[in-house]
Amino acid sequence: MNWYSGAYLDRALRRDAERLAAAHLDADALMVPLWHGRSLVRAMAADSTRLRAVLPTRAYLQASGLPCGAPIALGLFRGQACFALELQSETMPDAEQFARGAQFADLRQIGMLLDASEAGLLAYARAMVHWLRTHRHCGLCGSRNELAATGHALRCSNAQCGHEQFPRLDPAIIVLVHDGDQALLGRQSAWPPDRYSTIAGFVEPGESLEDAVAREVAEETAIRVTDIVYHSSQPWPFPSSLMLGFTARATTRDIILDDRELEDARWFSRADIAAGRPRLPPRQSVAYRLIEHWYDGGAERPLAEEPGAARW
Repeated sequence: MNWYSGAYLDRALRRDAERLAAAHLDADALMVPLWHGRSLVRAMAADSTRLRAVLPTRAYLQASGLPCGAPIALGLFRGQACFALELQSETMPDAEQFARGAQFADLRQIGMLLDASEAGLLAYARAMVHWLRTHRHCGLCGSRNELAATGHALRCSNAQCGHEQFPRLDPAIIVLVHDGDQALLGRQSAWPPDRYSTIAGFVEPGESLEDAVAREVAEETAIRVTDIVYHSSQPWPFPSSLMLGFTARATTRDIILDDRELEDARWFSRADIAAGRPRLPPRQSVAYRLIEHWYDGGAERPLAEEPGAARW
């Protein structure tokens, strides 16, 4: 299972009007607060290298006096009603008022240090809060949007318009291209040295996922591919992507970089990867899962057991 995904949340609560109304009044309902896109976490007492999500109750958050946005119903988490909301103070709130050692952290940097279910919950909350923050006005008439459907829809406040919007999701393909013995990996100029990853890009209107795979690989590297096979998907709320993972077999090998999206792209053998060249994406990413899937299909031992393999 890819990180940030899984059946960690019962979302049916959003469709039960009676239970939802009660949840909105429940002082013990769990809240997932975000400040400027940062999630509230703390170190575990038994293992300082691991983190836990800090989920204050509605009553505790109200008592803090912090200005908050409208709560967004997420569902039932571990049997309790759970809501996401944005802390709207201009300066970062004191995180330790919620728990000793708490901090507001970038989920993209610390996601793998969390329990998988808590990572998924924080990712979902982050995506919803970002959507509300960036869609405050109607795209048709410019009037203020109002919250609807427990935070999962926005309705234009102009009665003559009434346009509705729903949470945005940007589908993107990500593909491990190989020729059997070697894998094609690329790097962007903004990345630190030696960091490489799989080819990725957004799906465009009017094309299938398979079309997008072939186009992105050709545009970024001039490599032609066939045997495009779906592997798995991963929610990636940075800010609102759904990564759709594929593998594909190359029919050409000459790399040409002419669209300036990549600084470099190369073919890497399993021996290169086992020796730590290049540094691979973090384990929480579907990119790593794709590389691992290809690597394990032709190696003597799994990538996870290679002591020399390096990751970001």
